[in-house]
Amino acid sequence: MTDVQKMEIGRYREEIEEDVRKLVDKYLSIADWDIPENDEKRSIDYILYTIRENLEKIENEWRNKS
Repeated sequence: MTDVQKMEIGRYREEIEEDVRKLVDKYLSIADWDIPENDEKRSIDYILYTIRENLEKIENEWRNKS
């Protein structure tokens, strides 16, 4: 990746963070609706774990395409 590419993607760092936060909030809301006594901290931990797992999967898929 060139420095220009890094700078361009870096410009979107805050937007990416905001998108990920919205994604966590989306699935936390779903868990709250579906589970009456939802443990919010445990739900967030598992949502983040699942996001990380999927990021690794996507990263591996991209690396294997190259």
